[in-house]
Amino acid sequence: MRFLIDANLPFRLAKALKARSYDILHTDELPNKERTSDKEIREISVNQDRIVITKDSDFLYSHIIQGIPTKLLLVTTGNIINKELISLFDKYFDNILQLFEIYDIIELNNDQIIGHEK
Repeated sequence: MRFLIDANLPFRLAKALKARSYDILHTDELPNKERTSDKEIREISVNQDRIVITKDSDFLYSHIIQGIPTKLLLVTTGNIINKELISLFDKYFDNILQLFEIYDIIELNNDQIIGHEK
């Protein structure tokens, strides 16, 4: 699985996941960096078959209405420090990967991961 992390999540998260050998692209690595539009992110996710990781609920609405991005990891933790966020990903990421075999939308909050039907 390949992932694209939105600008509303820290580049440190991308580095932490890359260190675990996951195929991760952060918007800071794209030409427009943090100014990469939602439309561009959706296009990249489709063209490169990447799962979007974001806090932006606009991607949820886009997925429901247009089916794009095809898979989405929606982070609903609120504002937490980077260390706690990375710790949540360390704790749950293997389970998240398994859930993407069943669900197109996964929600990660402070306490759990939830798979959502379309």
